[in-house]
Amino acid sequence: MQDRVVSDAPIGDRGREERRTDEQPRDDRQRQDRLRDLALLRRVRDRMDREFDRPLDVEALARDVHMSSGHLSRSFRAAYGESPYSYLMTRRIERAMALFRRGDLNVTEVCFTVGFSSLGTFSTRFSELVGMSPSAYRRLAEDRDAELPSCVTKAVTRPVRNREAPPLPPN
Repeated sequence: MQDRVVSDAPIGDRGREERRTDEQPRDDRQRQDRLRDLALLRRVRDRMDREFDRPLDVEALARDVHMSSGHLSRSFRAAYGESPYSYLMTRRIERAMALFRRGDLNVTEVCFTVGFSSLGTFSTRFSELVGMSPSAYRRLAEDRDAELPSCVTKAVTRPVRNREAPPLPPN
């Protein structure tokens, strides 16, 4: 960034003028860019929350907010602590858990209702995040009926990310 002397003074007096830049200070620009990116990331996250059951990919999400997919992924991870893909998978699994607690759909129906196109992928992701298979969770949810209010159940059973779910104790 080049400094430019801005003065109406005669040429001989210009040496005493303060230097300033034509552009905004760098910190202000960076802050504005960061706020703009956060607003766009919120739009992406809100879209994933609304459209979790539709086929979504990072490229399409990035295109809608005029970002590259790499920039979206890096920014999303920095803002929310996980990748867009991981966030979407977690939302889908949370919704699947709610549908299993409701009890009127089987595993295959829940799989396709929450946006997975493969039962195998659904089962693998569900097991990684929840710590048990979808069918085991469904049986467990049926056995518990209405022990807790749904708002409490949702908070307590929130899936754990990144394969952090503890293994089930042997029966």
